[in-house]
Amino acid sequence: MKVLFACGGTAGHINPGLSIAAVLRERCPDAEIRFAGNPDGMEARLVPKAGFDFVPFKAMGIQRRLTPYNIYRNVKSVCLLMTAEPRAKKVIRAFAPDLVVGTGGYVSGPILLMAARMGIPTATHEQNAFPGVTTKLLSKQVDKVLLAVEKAREYLPKEAAERCVVTGNPVRPEILLERREEARRKCGVPEGKLCILSFGGSLGAQRVNEAVADVMAWHTKEGKIHHIHATGQYGTQLLPRLLTQRGVAWEGNPNLDIREYIDDMPACLAAADLVICRAGASTLSELTAAGRASVLIPSPNVAENHQYHNAMVLQNAGAAVVVEEKDLTGAGLVKLVRELTGDPARLGQLGENARKIAAPRAVEQIADELLALLK
Repeated sequence: MKVLFACGGTAGHINPGLSIAAVLRERCPDAEIRFAGNPDGMEARLVPKAGFDFVPFKAMGIQRRLTPYNIYRNVKSVCLLMTAEPRAKKVIRAFAPDLVVGTGGYVSGPILLMAARMGIPTATHEQNAFPGVTTKLLSKQVDKVLLAVEKAREYLPKEAAERCVVTGNPVRPEILLERREEARRKCGVPEGKLCILSFGGSLGAQRVNEAVADVMAWHTKEGKIHHIHATGQYGTQLLPRLLTQRGVAWEGNPNLDIREYIDDMPACLAAADLVICRAGASTLSELTAAGRASVLIPSPNVAENHQYHNAMVLQNAGAAVVVEEKDLTGAGLVKLVRELTGDPARLGQLGENARKIAAPRAVEQIADELLALLK
């Protein structure tokens, strides 16, 4: 069995593909699995690191905001699009896959469309509650459309309905296996203290860092909360400056664990009582799998505002509180966090409601659906 994955651009597209590929390799040890992705994207590093073959396929999207640089990028994008068909055919013919799977990103469109045209079984997985343009296009051509949530079906063409299967998003097994007491010990959370976990993405989000600084300035006065926060790449100097401006002695503060990036997310999630974060699809899948209460601040700087639609799925299920960035203020976030941390019963209910909508077996169900295509 040969399986070709097409994905890239963000970890939210790549990690689901890697999780699915790992399960397929476990079930079919003789399977040959290859990934197609951008040679200058993070997939070029993550895929080989995970032990899978990687073939470069250059693809770029059209930038809607017209600046001199974006106009230059758009010209390159059009040139790549004009040559996408023959390049996709070359990649497919060279590997001769029995199945082609897309998990998002600009690469997945031309690869899956060509595979469908060549009569090869195809499937695409959509991580968000509001499907992207690529998924809407592919839904009319591929054999199966695997969805994270039922809500996504409403936004797809009616003729694609019979091809849709709701599976959820793949979740790292470590998220499910981590135990709270052990995790709190690993993260240095003192006994009896509430733990807040907050982050705004790998690059960092200025508005989130600013509002979190106000939250820290509030709770460090009493010292009853242990706070783990990832500043992101662009927040490493910003957050300390913000805390200093607010009179917070942050260096060596036992109540603050400030990092650039969280590389032990399973432990941090298990240790947390409340999570403040963006609303990327993979993040929300891990929140629900861990059963954690959350305050979600959707990024407005994403295609078709899909993080807002993701977040509203949780809020409508009573599993989170959504604060849009346009409404985000430090004082407002402090008030909300004070209310939530002061009401353990509500925190518990939010977490329980999150767990109810989790899909802990998503990756196994996705593998079932893909293998069924080969039969």
